[in-house]
Amino acid sequence: MTSSSTTPRRRRLASAALTLALIGAPALAPALTPASTGTAVAAPARTTPMAPAPAAIDLVGTQNTRAFTNYRTTSGLAINGRVIRSDHLADLTPADTRKLAALRVTSIVDLRTRIEIAVAPDVAVPGAGLQTFDVLGATPVTTLLDLPAAYRAFVTDTHARSAFRRTLLEIKKTAAAGNTTLYHCTAGKDRTGWTSAVLLTILGVDRGTVERDYLASNTFRRTDAADKVNGVTIEWLRASFAAADQVYGSFDNYVHKGLGLTAADIAELKHALLVTPTLVTPTPTGTSVPIR
Repeated sequence: MTSSSTTPRRRRLASAALTLALIGAPALAPALTPASTGTAVAAPARTTPMAPAPAAIDLVGTQNTRAFTNYRTTSGLAINGRVIRSDHLADLTPADTRKLAALRVTSIVDLRTRIEIAVAPDVAVPGAGLQTFDVLGATPVTTLLDLPAAYRAFVTDTHARSAFRRTLLEIKKTAAAGNTTLYHCTAGKDRTGWTSAVLLTILGVDRGTVERDYLASNTFRRTDAADKVNGVTIEWLRASFAAADQVYGSFDNYVHKGLGLTAADIAELKHALLVTPTLVTPTPTGTSVPIR
């Protein structure tokens, strides 16, 4: 489904709402515990750690564009700004293309089918090459209308696995050269969502953060899991992870045997994208991502 354009101000409000949802609402009143004198005293306030919010990139012509610079791996490393996830780029404004060029986007990966591309072709970004890695073009047409089936096909379909493999290798090559890859589908939530989940998991980000990043599409697209067309539901993402376990025995086996990535590929991907936290300052939600 083609996303509509939105304003940076509305997207900032949506991103702020996401942050509130992730950290949880504060308690209305402190809990009371009995004191030794028999009187009630206020218990110490308990704070909820703030979950990392997506690093939104404000573009007038897209709705779901963000980076991973606010996330940390389980070993404490940060992700640099050399990779961006997005929805389609058919409505980019000249200012949008200048912003992406300034972020050193030199490679754009389009995960859509030929029909989707024909209906809404990407606007060119100066200095950026375009790669088309169609994820679902070889699957039955009914799969395109059945998202649970599509999420299983992400793992089981040979053509889909090839598209994800080529995307990850393109990210690795481009980041190693000091430049940025932007990958996208139509809404930036399903094919892009699984690509992001795979990439973040390979880099060592915990599953909870991976799932929150996936579900953030509901906020950026101003919908919820009940909307099976415009939104996402966590069961879909978990179905892909479950399929990887069922077919290959583990996620690591899916990466090595299903996607054909070698240990060297993974090491080079991590080397190109992971940095010490002191080199990346968490980006306030709703602002552009600093590139290091």
